[in-house]
Amino acid sequence: MTRAVFLASLALAGAVAAQEQPIRIGVLNDQSSVYADFQGRGSVLAAQMAVEDYGGRAAGRRIEVIFADHQNKPDVGSVVARKWLDQDGVDLIVDIPNSAVALAVNEIVRQKNKVLIGSGAGSAELTGSKCSPNTVHWTYDTWSYGHSLARAVVQRGGKTWFFITADYAFGHDLEKQATEQLLKDGGKVLGGVRTPIATPDFSSFLLAAQSSGAQVVALAVAGGDTTNSMKQAAEFGLPARQSIVSLIFGINNVPALGLKASQGALTVNPFYWDMNEGTRAWSQRFRRRAHNAAMPNDMQAGVYSSVLHFLKAVDKAGGAGDGKAVVAAMKAMTTDDPLFGKGRIREDGRKIHPMYLLQVKSPEESKGDWDYFKIVSSIPAEQAFRPLNEGNCPLVAGK
Repeated sequence: MTRAVFLASLALAGAVAAQEQPIRIGVLNDQSSVYADFQGRGSVLAAQMAVEDYGGRAAGRRIEVIFADHQNKPDVGSVVARKWLDQDGVDLIVDIPNSAVALAVNEIVRQKNKVLIGSGAGSAELTGSKCSPNTVHWTYDTWSYGHSLARAVVQRGGKTWFFITADYAFGHDLEKQATEQLLKDGGKVLGGVRTPIATPDFSSFLLAAQSSGAQVVALAVAGGDTTNSMKQAAEFGLPARQSIVSLIFGINNVPALGLKASQGALTVNPFYWDMNEGTRAWSQRFRRRAHNAAMPNDMQAGVYSSVLHFLKAVDKAGGAGDGKAVVAAMKAMTTDDPLFGKGRIREDGRKIHPMYLLQVKSPEESKGDWDYFKIVSSIPAEQAFRPLNEGNCPLVAGK
């Protein structure tokens, strides 16, 4: 064998090996604590369903889904992300509830030129000052929830607020966004307290809220902390005198609270399983395979739809190796799936779609399991998210 033939054989072997290397999608979330029921194994299932529905291959390569528990710790999430990207050939990291973890992983993904899609992540900074050409923020953010819900509550007469806020990046940002809209609409903040994540006892915080005399007790917490704080607020009798407004409230909170305790609660969401034929069909498929037989929530739906769009972009870009090129392809294509409908990804990485003001049904209105919400109104896509020129994203022209 001549040297030229030998080198050609090595190159061919390398090309074959590259083709055999799978595209790997890493679902990074909370698998064991307050967000486990809200993303956890359900988000892993959603990613697997997207891969199956796409056909299991993209750019000629098979696709694998792996997952890990970040334990709500930025250092743990960062170690996992580095190992995935440096050693395990992961091309996309998706989900990442807990904004502190998401912001840390955001920088690592940028350095490694791979792709991050935040479905469970909340902080609007991911498309603000911390925006990245490698990151897409898919489902919701603190701006959309804080502003939309504050506007709706003030319109219904709730003008004085007291905040109970999760003491990390997500909670701080959510309180900030809701406060901006509250003050803009003529409301007033009477006080607030900060609470650690996974707090078992909210009694001292609720007593402070009660003594404030505020019309609205705003819960800037999420996941299991939302359920626990609302349960304890009901035990203290707060709902009889003050409106309890959870800025992050989803379908998974209702079973633990019960319809009687949660009826009338307002929430903002981009997805509800019973919205139309497309959402119902997919959600029933999801429920049949879910470990807890639960209907999917918006963040799990966001994992599904975002992974589908990522795989379309991989095919368009001709591979997943260059994360910036894949994200550029994602932005160049209109998004379209049965769960969120048509939308687009802005220059700053923000996925744009309508939001909906939902209200929890009374026990008499509910017709069965998981029939929990009714749609009060829709919020057009261009109003549901922060204006592009207000985010201070360096990727936006003129910044």
